[in-house]
Amino acid sequence: MKYERVRKGREELGWTQQKMAAVLFVNQKTVSAYENGVNAMSPEILCKLADLFDTSVDFLLNRTDDPKPLPRPKRRG
Repeated sequence: MKYERVRKGREELGWTQQKMAAVLFVNQKTVSAYENGVNAMSPEILCKLADLFDTSVDFLLNRTDDPKPLPRPKRRG
């Protein structure tokens, strides 16, 4: 699966693949492999990106066309 929305989000932030790699604690080749569909992203990486781009994982995975993030559950306590 190509993560085209991840690439678009990165470009909208004005980030290079190297900058995104540093934020995600991976190397630039890994970011390139994600964007080109060579490697799948872990749930942890997808969640980090959804938070960075202020969107939902479902939007990044093309499961919805609505970029708005889902409401976060309220914490008890």
